[in-house]
Amino acid sequence: MKLFSKIMKNEEGATAIEYGLIAALIAVAAIVAMGALGDNLANTFNDVNNSLAAR
Repeated sequence: MKLFSKIMKNEEGATAIEYGLIAALIAVAAIVAMGALGDNLANTFNDVNNSLAAR
């Protein structure tokens, strides 16, 4: 019974899981933001290239 009580009071695993979930959420947000930024940057370079080619 004491072992079960210790397991229920131990929150180290829960904290590690929470940090892991936060890290995963930040990684997903960064990937989405970089993908959008990359698309916008590619469009900008294409616009500049087309403008220079038209001269």
